[in-house]
Amino acid sequence: MFVDRVSIYVKGGDGGSGCVSFRREKYIPKGGPNGGDGGDGGDVIIRAVEGTDSLANIVNRKHWRADSGGAGMGDNCHGKKAHDLVIAVPPGTLILDRDRGNILKDLTLPNDQVVVAFGGRGGKGNRFFTTSINRAPREFQPGTPGEEKHISLELKVIADVGLVGKPNAGKSTLLSRLSRAHPEIASYPFTTKHPNLGQVMIGGERAFILADLPGLIEGAHQGVGLGHEFLRHVERTLVIIHVLEPFPMDQTTPLANYHSIRNELDLHGKDTILKPEIIVLSKSELTDSDLVRKELEKELGKEIIAISAVTGQGLAAMIQAVTRELRKIKNPDE
Repeated sequence: MFVDRVSIYVKGGDGGSGCVSFRREKYIPKGGPNGGDGGDGGDVIIRAVEGTDSLANIVNRKHWRADSGGAGMGDNCHGKKAHDLVIAVPPGTLILDRDRGNILKDLTLPNDQVVVAFGGRGGKGNRFFTTSINRAPREFQPGTPGEEKHISLELKVIADVGLVGKPNAGKSTLLSRLSRAHPEIASYPFTTKHPNLGQVMIGGERAFILADLPGLIEGAHQGVGLGHEFLRHVERTLVIIHVLEPFPMDQTTPLANYHSIRNELDLHGKDTILKPEIIVLSKSELTDSDLVRKELEKELGKEIIAISAVTGQGLAAMIQAVTRELRKIKNPDE
């Protein structure tokens, strides 16, 4: 199950209470105070962990509470500090304070973390309050309560390259051909309900992460169809592969579909329209698809790569084009 939005309640552990105690030993009638301090409560920490790609592991648990600190004891024994509670999430998770609406942290890299609820401080025992005047204090501090808040977690897939296009344009099939990913593929629109990730090897140990993103329809920037589910994942990608179908099943034209998707990217904002774009025409094994490609190149004034996930035609050229764009972005001085 893919989950990319979760709201949870978090609470840091309460601090342990300080202790009121006096030393009582034979032949020492005035041993003095020896009450220990309470231990600190545990923090609630959210940490990005490599190897996870969904928030499904936390969706069924709505309340996360760290342990409280131990109470102080006599003989100057301090209470035990509680362990922190760590919540593992995928890299690319945005942490927001639900009530205030502000961003607490954007966990973009593995091992990035943020404390979302601090544990309470342990209270002081009566030994702490001893003075030259007050040698037998009965004063102590209770531990302070742990911080609590409601937070929202929002996953935005981190991928080098994103496949965009109308539903049924062939994106999932292309991903399965280029990587070991196994997205669900069918002949009806909106097969892809959530992003699928795959690693594409480009020689030696080099590779890039390719994301098959949910199909886009007109009005997506306003939430129509899978609108927001699609567009917010595009924000993370460095390069866009725009997949066009030569003979759309809905009787539209590739040119109209191209402008429709570009318009939605533009209306969404956040510079998604400015990302480097590689245009490919899928299903090139179909008769007359090359005529469609040439007509599109004439209309758009841009190079269009004909590809086929079935025969493998054009895939090498497409990967080379992606590699060039990624190199420009990651190594601008070359």
